Amino acid sequence: MKHISVAVDGPAGAGKSSVSKAVAKDMGYTYIDTGAMYRAAALFAIENGIDIRGERAALIIRLDEIKIALKNENGAQRVYLNGKDVSERIRQEDVSVGASDVAVIPEVRVKLVAMQREMAKTDDVIMDGRDICSTVLPDAQVKIFLTASVDARAKRRYDELTAKGVECDYEKLKKDIEYRDKNDSEREMSPLKKADDAALLDTTDLTFDEAVERVKELIRDVL
Repeated sequence: MKHISVAVDGPAGAGKSSVSKAVAKDMGYTYIDTGAMYRAAALFAIENGIDIRGERAALIIRLDEIKIALKNENGAQRVYLNGKDVSERIRQEDVSVGASDVAVIPEVRVKLVAMQREMAKTDDVIMDGRDICSTVLPDAQVKIFLTASVDARAKRRYDELTAKGVECDYEKLKKDIEYRDKNDSEREMSPLKKADDAALLDTTDLTFDEAVERVKELIRDVL
């Protein structure tokens, strides 16, 4: 039996992961957070003292050392890097920026895309990232490009961090998002862009619950 694949693309901070995770739970799909995989690769570089922007070769020659696993535990997805649970660490801002930097390295993308495609073969999945519709799952039955304004994305990130008691600067968060947008859109391999056959969903003026319902409606319309 052919499994159902839902591909969700969009820029940093648009809410892809949280929305996709909620949709997966409601519809009984397996959620695959590809961004977490790039974050894990970035964390490997950080922990090993590799300057991602200046020492790409140093990371490339060590790619075989990077082992990433996504596990569903107690209803939540946990991310493991070489056997260590890094689910919280990879959400910190240095790793967020680093993820965008490693994502422009072709060798990293080749490794992780192969892993992501294998994951989609075994279950009904909803997978989010930057190039899922166009590159990772080009034959997905449902394709969605989920976006929001830079200001809305920065505000959501600011609220998320402050709610956790993390001190942060709104303007710096906004600049980081703009940097990641530029990096993701201008990279040579699989740049961030809306696939021609993907539905556009702008969540700037939507609540979280409204965004989740709109995604579920798009899936039901197709299936």
